Amino acid sequence: MFQKSSFKFSHNVAFVSDLGEKMLYKDIQEFSDRIKKVINKRSLVFCLCDNTAGSLCGYVSFIDNGVVPLLLNASIDIELLDNLVQLYEPNYVWLKDTLSESYPDYETMFSEHGYSLVQISKKVVALDDQLALLLTTSGSTGSPKLVRLSYTNIQANAESIAEYLNITENDRPITALPMSYTFGLSVINSHMIRGATLLLTDKSIAQKEFWIFFRTQKATSMAGVPFSYEMLKRLRFFSMDLPSLKTLTQAGGKLSPELVQEFVEDANKKGRQFIVMYGQTEATARMSYLPFEKAKEKFKSVGIAIPGGDFTLINEQGHIIESFDTDGELIYSGKNVSMGYAECREDLAKSDENGGVLHTGDIARRDTDGFYYITGRLKRFIKIYGNRVNLDESEQIVKSITPACACVGRDDKMIVYVTNKSLCSQVKELLSEKTGLNSRAFEIRYIAEIPKNSSGKVQYIELNNE
Repeated sequence: MFQKSSFKFSHNVAFVSDLGEKMLYKDIQEFSDRIKKVINKRSLVFCLCDNTAGSLCGYVSFIDNGVVPLLLNASIDIELLDNLVQLYEPNYVWLKDTLSESYPDYETMFSEHGYSLVQISKKVVALDDQLALLLTTSGSTGSPKLVRLSYTNIQANAESIAEYLNITENDRPITALPMSYTFGLSVINSHMIRGATLLLTDKSIAQKEFWIFFRTQKATSMAGVPFSYEMLKRLRFFSMDLPSLKTLTQAGGKLSPELVQEFVEDANKKGRQFIVMYGQTEATARMSYLPFEKAKEKFKSVGIAIPGGDFTLINEQGHIIESFDTDGELIYSGKNVSMGYAECREDLAKSDENGGVLHTGDIARRDTDGFYYITGRLKRFIKIYGNRVNLDESEQIVKSITPACACVGRDDKMIVYVTNKSLCSQVKELLSEKTGLNSRAFEIRYIAEIPKNSSGKVQYIELNNE
């Protein structure tokens, strides 16, 4: 997949890291040729990723050499990692040199750019011919359930994104998200196929070093999840002097409409674009985008399907909904729809089970202009006194008071977590007023911090287990 970029843009700078490293596309191709000599084709490798040269070069090389990587965050809990290793029995682990001591009894086959390839099994892994990549399902870093992605999936989604964002070789995106996370990875894929220059950093947007690197290297775009943009507002992003910045993209969950409006208005003033998107790992990252020229008018919408994709809505009986402004499950069709899931080693031999169609599990509605609005999750509903209550919509109500909140619950009881004790009574009153339900249906609990994963998504499972 990336070989075409290496040939076409061979003398373009592929990346600059915050450690001062720089490589051309042809340098990555040469790296790929070197690692090819020591790794068996169609083998399975666990990649412990960070936003560094070694991590990126490994990923690109594995994809181009027909090796199937599972991308995991380099900071994954060792116990969770061991469970995955026992379950899937990978042939190799690609990890930082500092972590290779975790495998002292195994042979190191290759080392470059601070990463080493350790062979831990010679057992043949049965892999489907189309299987290219494995990613963890959203929010399940150590879960054995993986998403199986094909070469066609990756290529199709990267091309769609590059098309609607008008990505060129002059773009310089900064890595504000982990590459092991589907959204962060799609930023890499969509820019590399166009010969752009990635600005690699593991620093967070809350760190001064991130913004020094941003300004020094003249970043042109940045991607973020809702938590990123909530933090940016607290960091007084609107008053920052960032003349090189041209595009901001948002996905990974629903950003409050009020914040969307603020970022759209700020982008308008500064000649930038703020692009809201919607996606899932099961669709190789992204399924829709909101064209910026419509962002002011449709700020609550996730927009329209990406090029090559298509949306439909179905009701509880499975029939297509033709009417407007009617809730139904959102169904997506496109070449970027994954092959299905894997829950054990044997599942890696399975062929495509989805046939290009994904039941998203999200509830949405379509307006008369063909724009879509996510209104909740199929599984994020509870019944209170016989009334069906949407936990996501309830959360948006609470966010009008405080962004640091999360709603979970069971039938006849909604539990709302907030990080500000003084707001508990106010939150309860607001929910009762807005839903028309007795205040006894709501239990407001204080929590020091809302649990989130590395990509900023709320971990509702943890809250349900409280």
